[in-house]
Amino acid sequence: MVSFVFAAVLMLAEGLEQTLIDTGSPENVIILRGAAETEVSSVIERNSAAIIVVQPEIAQNALGEPLAAKEALVLVTLPKKGTNKPTNVVVRGIGTQSKALRPQVKLVAGRYPSSGSREVMAGKSISDALKDGSQGETLHFALTDWKVVGIFDAGKTAFNSELWTDADQLMSAFRRNSYSAVIMKVPGEKAFQNLKIRLQSDPRLTIQVKREIAFYREQSEIMTKFIRILGLAMTIFFSVGAILGAMVTMYTAVANRTREIGTLRALGFKKGNILTAFLMESLLLGIIGGSVGVAGGALLQFLTISTMNWETFSELAFGFKLTPTIAFCTVGFAFFMGLFGGLLPAWRAASLKIVDALRYG
Repeated sequence: MVSFVFAAVLMLAEGLEQTLIDTGSPENVIILRGAAETEVSSVIERNSAAIIVVQPEIAQNALGEPLAAKEALVLVTLPKKGTNKPTNVVVRGIGTQSKALRPQVKLVAGRYPSSGSREVMAGKSISDALKDGSQGETLHFALTDWKVVGIFDAGKTAFNSELWTDADQLMSAFRRNSYSAVIMKVPGEKAFQNLKIRLQSDPRLTIQVKREIAFYREQSEIMTKFIRILGLAMTIFFSVGAILGAMVTMYTAVANRTREIGTLRALGFKKGNILTAFLMESLLLGIIGGSVGVAGGALLQFLTISTMNWETFSELAFGFKLTPTIAFCTVGFAFFMGLFGGLLPAWRAASLKIVDALRYG
């Protein structure tokens, strides 16, 4: 059980981190306001956005148009399905090139929102969680009704927990005159560095330039660190009980096998041989326990949970993720529990005198 909890904690942190990192694309660049830590808190004025999207490093599509999108993000409160409890949801206002910049987003039902209309499309995770979040239903926020015209699946990414609509319509509904971020495709490290130096040194702009994947990795750091520290502290606390349990079990094994120990000693086996035999037994039990814990943890990968993203204070759905490193660490943790739990009983077994072992066995 302790091994299972240990694996589950690491898988939870890994799943959250992977969900946010996979949201970004290695070739995409995100432009935010200089001091902003999230898209929600960022502000890019229209004149600044116009300067940004004409940079020569931006890749172009087949029509010669720059692959850049000016996007707006807001948080809205909507009721959950079944409970009517309020939850914060990210609404992303997208541009004409947003679809091309998000190849991981696949439309599974309906269509994309029409430009200039109060329509939204919902990520699969948030559509399943929201009341009136299914295709054809109507959501109400910003004193306006928004018809859900499509459902998209973005895999195990944060986009799956968002609502998408036309950027200009979203800004109009919330009486905003600025964007949150500019997303663009800039392949190649040299092009990215040239773009970053030029934009960040432009006196007309107060912005920061980051690779999208690096931005989302930073978004995951606080939550994953908290989960790992809290989870590991709990696991270490529980492991003390597991070690004591293993110790009691091994002491019982020694008490029930004193005659065997005495016979082995009489046949010429040394104290070191007895110590090693009992210690190996305890280590084997630890490895078996760790393996069973990993197997149980692997089943958690079929679950999807949702929590609040502490960076944006919005709903975020993600799953558990088992990696070879987590499996190795779990079995290694169980190995050390077996070592510490079996060391004293093994020493006790090796310390028994031959006469006493044969007499009281």
